[in-house]
Amino acid sequence: MEKIRPMLFTTLKKYSGAQLMSDVVAGIIVAIIALPLSIALALASGVGPEQGIYTAIAAGFVISFLGGSQVQIAGPTAAFATIVAGIVAKSGVEGLAVATIMAGIILVVMGFCHFGSLIKFIPFTITTGFTSGIAVTIVIGQLKDFFGVTYPAGMETIETMQKLKAFAAGFGSVNLHAIIVGVVCLAILIVMPMITEKIPGSLVAVIAGILMVKFLPLHVNTIGDLYTVSNKLPAFRLPVFSYDVIQGSLSDAFTIAVLAAIESLLSCVVADGMIGGKHRSNTELVAQGAGNIISALFGGIPATGAIARTAANVKNGGRTPVAGMVHAVVLLLILVVLMPCASWIPMPTIAAILFMVAYNMCQWRTFVRLTKTAPKSDIAVLVLTFFLTVIFDLVVAIEIGMLLSCLLFMKRMSDETGVRSWLYVEEVEEQKRKAQEVRKAKKAGKELSVEEAQLLAAAAEDEEAAMKEQARLREIPRELAVYEITGPLFFGAADRINQIETREETKCLVLRMRAVPAVDSTAMNSMVALYERCQKNGVTLILSHVNEQPMHVMEKAGFVDMVGRDHFCPNIEAALDHADEVLGK
Repeated sequence: MEKIRPMLFTTLKKYSGAQLMSDVVAGIIVAIIALPLSIALALASGVGPEQGIYTAIAAGFVISFLGGSQVQIAGPTAAFATIVAGIVAKSGVEGLAVATIMAGIILVVMGFCHFGSLIKFIPFTITTGFTSGIAVTIVIGQLKDFFGVTYPAGMETIETMQKLKAFAAGFGSVNLHAIIVGVVCLAILIVMPMITEKIPGSLVAVIAGILMVKFLPLHVNTIGDLYTVSNKLPAFRLPVFSYDVIQGSLSDAFTIAVLAAIESLLSCVVADGMIGGKHRSNTELVAQGAGNIISALFGGIPATGAIARTAANVKNGGRTPVAGMVHAVVLLLILVVLMPCASWIPMPTIAAILFMVAYNMCQWRTFVRLTKTAPKSDIAVLVLTFFLTVIFDLVVAIEIGMLLSCLLFMKRMSDETGVRSWLYVEEVEEQKRKAQEVRKAKKAGKELSVEEAQLLAAAAEDEEAAMKEQARLREIPRELAVYEITGPLFFGAADRINQIETREETKCLVLRMRAVPAVDSTAMNSMVALYERCQKNGVTLILSHVNEQPMHVMEKAGFVDMVGRDHFCPNIEAALDHADEVLGK
């Protein structure tokens, strides 16, 4: 089992001066990239611009120091923007701090309970659906600033649909100057990666936006017009906890924790692929929890692993957690020295940066590919999760998406479970004769009925099964019935056991269970009912090739003693021989 051990301590064993230089350079570059993103994401989250920097500093340092990835860079991310904005609107900054600390505690518990591997059970269609949905909500939330629109007074703008409605209602107040600044900055963000990847496009866009507003007669809102910008160091502050506050924040805390776990571990997987490494998922969860607790205590917002910043770290030579720690220290210096300059940044520039963030995270190519290639049930989960995220929120989307995924999975597993009776020789011959008649009719051009088509399919299936078992075919008496069960026997498929029938002449029933990997209590209850039915009809029940998990469940339920241990046989040959003994053959 994976030990909780920070990757920093492992990498320092073979650390060198050359690697230190590479990590320092990578950390400085990532800090420059993170600066405008942290400010933009803080504003999108409904908090002050400095709180995004606080988050990148506090959480970024702690998660790098304690984390289970060599190169993970943590900080505020777009995935949290709409969630945090909703919490702030509903419960204020105090409520956000409580929810974030609780989420951190949940993440630490998840790590120590080794839940890191359980994240893989969240379907890809759900993560793709809500990620694309979050991207759309970010775009809708930034339309106001990009177009310079003023929302009509009195309209609520907490939910995404409310923002869209308010934007439409206030569209008459569009500011042409804001559009010019926004379009120019968006063009820079699109073009810069084509020219060079060494200079962050977001930094160039911020500088261009500031210069346009400062030196051109453009009347555009800046961060300083709407927010008070502070360069004070983050101060420790413990929020007030009470039973009512904790109860009210529990749902938000679980949402933050689950999303932080998913985002951070996905980022770790991407980073592993880039450096050929292997992260420690449970250690990473503990670090994410500690980072979020510290972030909230120092005025920050929820944080998690940021894929784009992590990739930039790797591309610029970062190979150990030292790079992430350097990134946090550099941001701290920028906060003290340059933070007042953030008040000059135009709001359309922030909107343009967030548009690009939304585009990069939306996974539209993956979304389209899934709609074309995935099974219909997966497409339903994907589309439903997407629309629920946009129309309602991420909590509803994940809850209903997971519920639907579970139901569809159970349906698939139920369809895989089958109960099939062995046929007597004369029954096989009769079925073959009927199938031949149907084939002749088909060749003659006759249109087949549903029953005739089913007969052909059943005949083909039986012929294939007979060929596979030909070496083991043997005559069995009419007093013996044999049923083969395939697939997991769980509550969704337990009714299959009720399909097992015995005839008047049946004195012995053999259940071949070699293809049954698991049994649950509902199926066990049906097995007991079958045994009681056999007892009532004077039929001896014999079980063949019961696998380890079903056998354990049967022993625990007392079913083995009920049926009789001597009626459990290791294979079908032994079961048929035992049946002959029971029948006195």
